[in-house]
Amino acid sequence: MTIKRFLKYGLLSALLLLTILPVSSVRAGAADLDQVRESGVLRHLGIPYANFVTGQGDGLSVEIMQLFAKYLGVEYRFVQTTWADLFGDLTGTRVKAAGDDVQVLGKTAIRGDVIANGLTKLAWREKVVNYSEPTFPTQVWCIVRADFPAVPIASSGDVQKDIGAVKALLKGRRVMGKDGTCLEPGLYGIEAYTSDVCSFPGGLNDMAPALIKGEAEAALLDVPDSLVALEKWPGKIKVLGPISPEQIMAAGFRKDSPELLRAFNDFFTELKRSGEYLRLVKKYYPAVFRYYKGFFDAK
Repeated sequence: MTIKRFLKYGLLSALLLLTILPVSSVRAGAADLDQVRESGVLRHLGIPYANFVTGQGDGLSVEIMQLFAKYLGVEYRFVQTTWADLFGDLTGTRVKAAGDDVQVLGKTAIRGDVIANGLTKLAWREKVVNYSEPTFPTQVWCIVRADFPAVPIASSGDVQKDIGAVKALLKGRRVMGKDGTCLEPGLYGIEAYTSDVCSFPGGLNDMAPALIKGEAEAALLDVPDSLVALEKWPGKIKVLGPISPEQIMAAGFRKDSPELLRAFNDFFTELKRSGEYLRLVKKYYPAVFRYYKGFFDAK
């Protein structure tokens, strides 16, 4: 082979390798239903959060995913992650929200097959993952200390009016949220009412204690975390009212795992029909029926 031909074919081989490598590196660890069954393991991505993932080996999402693994006939494995790494660990592409759009940050290894830890359905997240059937109701509430100089609003029957009334009480107040989650203040226009907005650097489970300690005058918490906090610190905090309309939570799957998603929806339908789903909800969130009875009646 002449040097000219060698260089020609060598260059073509190099270009082909460069084309293949990024795809193979991104897909390493990806799995749809057949691959999950072949591997014998369902990898559940989760973050210790409220009573979905308690961090003690149980939680609503943990028990549901354990039952799903049993339904598939495979071993269950919990893979702990963070809000910053959550979607990258599922898809192999690290991203962050840019309004309702998504900013790509780079590639990473895939570490799990499904996200389940009270994942709120948001527009930007729908561009990254496919959601299962709704698994839990939620809403973003404004939480304050018990001595905050305003009483909780009276519901008007119009959620948008109620949201406006709550925001009016936040003028000039220090409001705490959590960037990269459904509690990001920018998602709800809080900056239009106060310039003193901060993102809590710790985990979601620590936001209520931080509020009680005085790190902010108000905090955005969603329903599940609020219910846990109200039970854990009675008389220390109160709910001013809603910051968002009602939302839903669901499990998140890769865009190229349609069969695994379909299998979960079939499994979850049976879980509801059998009554096991309601039993689990009553175990971990007994107070939720007081606020969202209609969601569970519909099940």
